[in-house]
Amino acid sequence: MDRIISKLLIYGDIPEDTIIMQLAAVYRDYHSGDYSKEDLTARVYKQIKRLLVLGTSCAFDKNLWHNYLTYLLIMDENPFSLTCEKVGSKEGSVNHFAQSDFSCFKQLFEYDFSELEEALGIDCFSCITDYKAIDKPELMYNKNVSEKVRSLSEKLEKSPTVEDYFKNITCFYKDIGVGEFGLNRAFRIHEEGSGILFNPINNMDAVVLSDLVGYEIQKKKLVDNTKAFVEGKKANNVLLFGDSGTGKSTSIKAIVNEFYGDGLRMIEIYKHQFQLLSQLISQIKNRNYKFIIYMDDLSFEEDESDYKFFKAVIEGGVETKPDNILIYATSNRRHIIRETWKDRRDVEQDGDIHRSDTMEEKLSLANRFGVTIGYYKPSRIEYYEIVKELAMKEKIILPEEELLKEADRWELNHGGISGRTARQFVNYLISTRN
Repeated sequence: MDRIISKLLIYGDIPEDTIIMQLAAVYRDYHSGDYSKEDLTARVYKQIKRLLVLGTSCAFDKNLWHNYLTYLLIMDENPFSLTCEKVGSKEGSVNHFAQSDFSCFKQLFEYDFSELEEALGIDCFSCITDYKAIDKPELMYNKNVSEKVRSLSEKLEKSPTVEDYFKNITCFYKDIGVGEFGLNRAFRIHEEGSGILFNPINNMDAVVLSDLVGYEIQKKKLVDNTKAFVEGKKANNVLLFGDSGTGKSTSIKAIVNEFYGDGLRMIEIYKHQFQLLSQLISQIKNRNYKFIIYMDDLSFEEDESDYKFFKAVIEGGVETKPDNILIYATSNRRHIIRETWKDRRDVEQDGDIHRSDTMEEKLSLANRFGVTIGYYKPSRIEYYEIVKELAMKEKIILPEEELLKEADRWELNHGGISGRTARQFVNYLISTRN
């Protein structure tokens, strides 16, 4: 195994602490003849346990070894894989080196562990190459990763030649992508050292726009802008504003779910991370995806000045804003920044001489969003319609008069009329009838 791995060139930068490198070290010591059987067995079991943990988090099945090798190929962001992500496989000398590496991976796919198992008196490799995973709820694993890894793994198992390997892998890079961005649809970020790390948001709500009852005009404006964006046409930053519980955040999640197959990804950031925006944009501007930088419940108090930095970043800096990045934000405030009556006075004795200019500066932040969409609380009749449609979708059989009477009673004690209140009410009905 160590000999095969040493021949890797494009995919050769595998960290020493990975499962495959640790198993290669086991084989190296085994072939040296100078080893302790107990020590090698313990080292093998440690790596098998790590493989089982990975397999559980990604719901791998059947041949965990093949799934793991496929996972390595998918996650390796190197010049070759990143180029294939953008333009697919093209004629070039680099293909020779890629095919050589894929030949090594084909050998690793077909690796025979029986000699080591017999020498150590173990059978763990036989188990992981014919593994029967326990069915588990989707919340326990990353469904996106599982489906894509297992699908490519099965294709590679059926690939008789290195040329077939090359075709299947490069097509995956072009159609799906490479690394975390290829496998996941939504991310949060955190700062580590001098860089930014992307943390996938596993199992994001599988909501679609049809789940949001009403707000058809708002949804259409959001879909039209996003559709233009993923198609490479001109599109605008979007601000969704209005009352709480009206579906602003749900609309953003639904948009990401519906356009994920078109290469749309979402990165959620918080207000305290605004200083990372420039660095974030520099890391994703050359990837072959469309990114929505998402800010939920965005607002600034009167005495906060962070909005000035944010305003400069989203539009108006020296560097041209990348075409593959838009900012979508939700806010309960139409102009994001809290306004007071004194903002409306042109002159105050002890205040800003040109207060109207100050107000315009604050309002200009909202103007940086080319599309603004208002989400307002529904009327009582609209609230009833939302309740009835949600109840119908959940197959709740209840006389309409009784249903609406209960809905009225619920909203009086749970925050008033809104789409969120209707959803919570229907959830209550589901729980009390099961």
